[in-house]
Amino acid sequence: MASAGVCGLILSGGCGTGAVDVAPPSPDGSATTACTALAESLPDAVRDGERRQTSPTSELTAAWGDPAVVLRCGVSSPAAYEPTAELVEVNGVEWFPEELERGYRFTTFGRSAFVEVTVPDDYRPEVNALVDLADAVDAAVPRTGTSEDW
Repeated sequence: MASAGVCGLILSGGCGTGAVDVAPPSPDGSATTACTALAESLPDAVRDGERRQTSPTSELTAAWGDPAVVLRCGVSSPAAYEPTAELVEVNGVEWFPEELERGYRFTTFGRSAFVEVTVPDDYRPEVNALVDLADAVDAAVPRTGTSEDW
């Protein structure tokens, strides 16, 4: 039951080695274009976890490892975000961190699409998973300004 907490938060079952259940977001036009580009440039591994299938199949979602690190591209701005919130910068990409019961959810800011990455606490420090994803996000999802603009 230890991994069920994170899986229940980010997944709808699927915590084994099969497909990971991930609800695809519904982005608008410009975000969809960026997310399509991101899907084509994602790494084969994150924190040494191999890429896994997601269910339903969607270019807006990706997963790696067991328990799964999950990416969703084209999500909405996090409800908990406030203009005074502290962001974490990893390789030129700024992320808004939200602590979960058993891990963290990080969401990009200042990009043409919000990219959300949920990292179970099995991968402590959770922010390290972003190192494996930041270059792909930076290359595929264009900046839309600086933190003063958000």
